[in-house]
Amino acid sequence: MQFSMEEVLQFTQEEDVKFVRLAFCDVFGKQKNISILADELERAFRYGIAFDASAIAGFGDEAHSDLLLWPEPDTLTLLPWRPEQGRVVRMFARITYPDGTPFECDTRGLLKTAMEDAAKKGYAFYFGAEQEFYLFRLNEDGRPTKEPYDNAGYMDIAPDDRGENVRREICLTLEQMGIRPESSHHEEGPGQNEIDFRYADALTAADQAMTFQTVVKTVAHRNGLCADFSPKPLPDAPGNGFHINLSVQPCKGEAAFESMIAGILSRAREMTAFLNPTDNSYQRLGRNKAPAYISWSAENRSQLIRIPAASDAYRRMELRAADPAANPYLAFALMIYATLDGLAQQMPLPPASDVNLFKVDEATLARYEKLPVTLDEACAAAADSAFVRAHIPARVLDIYCGR
Repeated sequence: MQFSMEEVLQFTQEEDVKFVRLAFCDVFGKQKNISILADELERAFRYGIAFDASAIAGFGDEAHSDLLLWPEPDTLTLLPWRPEQGRVVRMFARITYPDGTPFECDTRGLLKTAMEDAAKKGYAFYFGAEQEFYLFRLNEDGRPTKEPYDNAGYMDIAPDDRGENVRREICLTLEQMGIRPESSHHEEGPGQNEIDFRYADALTAADQAMTFQTVVKTVAHRNGLCADFSPKPLPDAPGNGFHINLSVQPCKGEAAFESMIAGILSRAREMTAFLNPTDNSYQRLGRNKAPAYISWSAENRSQLIRIPAASDAYRRMELRAADPAANPYLAFALMIYATLDGLAQQMPLPPASDVNLFKVDEATLARYEKLPVTLDEACAAAADSAFVRAHIPARVLDIYCGR
């Protein structure tokens, strides 16, 4: 919903709101927030709320530590798990320097810029997120273990699927926050789950991906469990994917749709450090349906990009390489720019790879370019990329790849 500053201030008074969380994330997409009393909200809108950036990796040092948070009223949402009396709301916040200059490491701001650049060229982008996670038990001290909550398999049902009620609670909580889940089910790994969202504009979809992880972890903890979004939590079980569905409007004709996909394929290696930003990410790629090669096909889940069975408004591409450690704001921004390149240059799409790349011989695999197999290799590809340097601030690139 769209709220003005005045409407938010009125809402906090009428709904007995006592605390307001101003949410943002670091460059790696880790959620952060500052909680202020509702009485301070008008000051936050007018003057910003200062915080110590030196305590957040990559944001600053002791000599240049002050940054300001500015709440964005149209992101207002109640936190349903907090008390009914003395309620708590959350708003995402933009980040600036004290003089009002936008902070270059505000990755949400980078995605906004990408959307504006796309709009100037006549395009609107829509994303749908599919994030997988494991549910593990806690030990007697309340600390996470690696013991899965169940031993169910893909789309199994209760009683084998013990995560059914947890997923239900997650979906209901998301609905209370104005987020619309599309489907949920047990995944292939023991204790592994997935909840998918209906498509939305790029910024809304990225905000929802951030909110989703917070809600899942909160609901899991309330149920005496730990939610694990790491790319490869268990060495001998499937990893967690962050499958990103993308469509562009208008994208008229088959040639334009193909150029859109070709743009993503052409930048896949260069973007990998941002789609797969941890060493653990590379223990997932190339295993259990996680792609290892730069390829595409219709419906084939062994490929980097697949075209799901859908038509008209639901026609889209699905990028299967990313994992939940990725910062969705950076991932979506880079995908937008890669797609714009493909459309602008009318890039031809290479032939489809209609084979199972997990079962073909080495001679067949040799025809395909590989994704990076380590984080160091991915960082080298990003650092050498004129495309990445054009769209990712040098400071952010250095934080990711200045190892």
